[in-house]
Amino acid sequence: MSTQSAPVPLLFCLDAHPLQATLCAGLCAETGLVETRKFPDGESWLRIGSEVAGRQCIILANLVDPDASYLPLCFLSATLRELQAYSVGLVAPYLCYMRQDKRFVTGEAVTSRIFAQLLSQQADWLVTVDPHLHRYHALSEIYSIPTRVVQAAPALAHWLQTQTNLLLVGPDAESEQWVAAIAQHSGHPYVVGTKQRLGDRKVVVTLPELTAYQHCTAVILDDVIASGHTVLQCMQALQARGIERISCGCIHGIFADAIDQSLLAGGLQQLVSTNTVRHATNQLDVAGLLVPAIREFLPKAPTQV
Repeated sequence: MSTQSAPVPLLFCLDAHPLQATLCAGLCAETGLVETRKFPDGESWLRIGSEVAGRQCIILANLVDPDASYLPLCFLSATLRELQAYSVGLVAPYLCYMRQDKRFVTGEAVTSRIFAQLLSQQADWLVTVDPHLHRYHALSEIYSIPTRVVQAAPALAHWLQTQTNLLLVGPDAESEQWVAAIAQHSGHPYVVGTKQRLGDRKVVVTLPELTAYQHCTAVILDDVIASGHTVLQCMQALQARGIERISCGCIHGIFADAIDQSLLAGGLQQLVSTNTVRHATNQLDVAGLLVPAIREFLPKAPTQV
């Protein structure tokens, strides 16, 4: 009786993703072959070109535009299972639909719960980076599959450790816990502002007294920059307090409506993001943080006898 070692995992990606190559290398995985195209009526066509039977398959998903990307993800996951993949896991570095975690107005859909129920049907497990957990304490409150949350704070802290004379700035109370953790690891002082939200794209940020930090470079830290108006207001509040040297670092840089250009034009000296979402500001690689979490879900597949 002879045995063969389990085949290496396959990593599939429907759209080019900055983490694809580094995750393949870190996991000793092969790139899964998949072809897609659109029919004239907008429907999706998909074909898997790799032999997946008995293989552990990983889908690396870009969920920045979930309404467009969810159905192709469903088609890929279902086809992998039909072709008898040993398992199908999902790596979604940016996890969408976490904002609406409460019915704020009568009749509103609590989309975070609905989407979690739908996404849980597409994979055996989920790994993500710093999801927006506000009223939820853990993803297990809404996801029915095993999940792992990877913290990107070490990547930001490592970047900040190379610099001196900094003041870290969290724009609102929601950011305080992880800004404090980054400050502890990087050795820099920090302050946290208060934010009043007046609409999806209208906020007011108020900062504490900053007289003691006039000589510092302020580094605004945020988990997600989408519309960017929170960061813009925080930058303007810093400038009103006499601080002109301002940089910004974030985990998920979505930068809707070219807000990154508006921030730089408004006086931001540096704008840095991790590579959870493809963008020109990607300077911080989180692959090394993701690999151990993914490996937890990759036990050896059955060997051939």
